[in-house]
Amino acid sequence: MTEPRVPGSGGDRTLELPCGTTLDPHEIDLGMREYGCPCGEAHAVVTDVHPPSRFFPESLVAILQETIEPADEFDEFGTPHLMGVVMEEFPEKVVTYDASDDGGVGYAMLWVTDFDSRRLHEIIVELVVELMEHAISHAEDDGAVTEFEAQMLEFDVSEFVEQYRRQREFESEHDRAL
Repeated sequence: MTEPRVPGSGGDRTLELPCGTTLDPHEIDLGMREYGCPCGEAHAVVTDVHPPSRFFPESLVAILQETIEPADEFDEFGTPHLMGVVMEEFPEKVVTYDASDDGGVGYAMLWVTDFDSRRLHEIIVELVVELMEHAISHAEDDGAVTEFEAQMLEFDVSEFVEQYRRQREFESEHDRAL
């Protein structure tokens, strides 16, 4: 009987990227945010050890963790949930590698996308804003709904990502929370 596994996590230690190129997951180090692929494109790299603050300020992460109760084995909302939302929206653009039985990599889960790291960042912000809009639409406080909608009309995802990445110095593998 075959053993179920996450797509792309075969025993041969190769992961087929959305572009068709194969990658040995052991080439990914914990500080890597983007993989310069032989296909000529850059692919975003995310591991389960990357904190959600890679994409959002700690204050927003704290709110998300306080308000969202995961219906899985995780204690709190985190990067695996963010990547799950991306995978749900773009299933053909994200591949995963389950490294939970691989002690040689330093992470348990790896995601590599067809997008570069900046575009992935924008997508994650857009999707979380959509989740927040959906949640606020169920609020019984019409004033809060109106205020949130007004704030979202002024919110520029690209500008937010640009400023946040500049503050976080994403060119360095030593980035840290503000």
